[in-house]
Amino acid sequence: MNYRTFEKKFRSFLVFSVHDLRKMGPSLYRPQLSQWQEKGYIKKVRRGYYVFSDLELNESMLCLIANRIYAPSYVSFETALSHYGLIPEGVYTVTSATTKKTSRFATPIAQFHYHTVKPQLFFGYQLEEWRGQQYKIADIEKTVLDYLYLHPTISQEADFHEWRFNSKVFLESADCKKFQRYAELFHNTRFSARAEILLGLIQRNQ
Repeated sequence: MNYRTFEKKFRSFLVFSVHDLRKMGPSLYRPQLSQWQEKGYIKKVRRGYYVFSDLELNESMLCLIANRIYAPSYVSFETALSHYGLIPEGVYTVTSATTKKTSRFATPIAQFHYHTVKPQLFFGYQLEEWRGQQYKIADIEKTVLDYLYLHPTISQEADFHEWRFNSKVFLESADCKKFQRYAELFHNTRFSARAEILLGLIQRNQ
């Protein structure tokens, strides 16, 4: 198969895998992928996953890639905090929750970091669309709880201020009752108490 035929068939995929390519039949071989990488037509994101080199990279595209190259997963933690404007820092690693083992991938386009959560905590995400495809990202309420879950040392007011959390944005966008319901689903009394402390601080610091 020549490159133009391949591009025409796969351009809409945004992220494509070896498995996707196998559906094309025996006319496409791995050496061709290596040749197209050398020519700068495509880039390997991680083993078995590729994107076109001229693909527009923005937050949505990186989130879509993050979902695809390590599934099941949804974007959360620092990346989602930044997405919702809850922290002032720009984020250069795409962070996600997964039920698989914790993993990190350094790729030519970005760093992708996946934190393990228990299967019963794999909830509280929504689907956002980008160029006809969807990716999973945590709700604003679940984003905060996921981060709190990952950082058990955040428990006092001083920790909260060091976090530089934007209380105003949270209260304008989040549902506090939903936040509390989500916290209860962690089924951890100590965690629920920390979540209540954090919510109280958020409400006082708006």
